[in-house]
Amino acid sequence: MTVLLIALGAALGAPLRYLTDRAVQSRHDSAFPWGTLTVNVVGSLLLGAVLAVPADPGVTALVGTGFCGALTTWSTLSYETLRLARSGARRHAYANVLASVVAGLGAAFLGYAVVAAF
Repeated sequence: MTVLLIALGAALGAPLRYLTDRAVQSRHDSAFPWGTLTVNVVGSLLLGAVLAVPADPGVTALVGTGFCGALTTWSTLSYETLRLARSGARRHAYANVLASVVAGLGAAFLGYAVVAAF
C-alpha cells in the first residue's frame, strides 16, 4: 500500500514540477535555472511543514516521499549546474548550488517551524 501512495503522490508532483518550472523559467530571460530553484525551495518548504505534523506513515509517504520527492529534483539541479559551468557561466553555477542549498534548507526549516508553532 505504501508504494501505491508514493506513486500517487509522485504522479501529482512530477507534472506540477514540469509545469511550474516552465511557467517560472518563461518569465526570466536568463540562463539561470529559476524554475528548478523555485520547485526545489517550495518542495523543501512543504516537506518541512509535513514533517512537523505527527502524521500517519501513509500520509508521509504520499505527501513527503511521493509528492515532494517528485516535485523537487536533485538530478536537474546537478545537470543545470554542470551545464552552466560548461558554458562558461561559472558564477551562475556557483550561485545555483549556493542558492539551492541555503534556500532549500531555510525553506524546510521555515516550513517546519511555522507548522510546529501551531
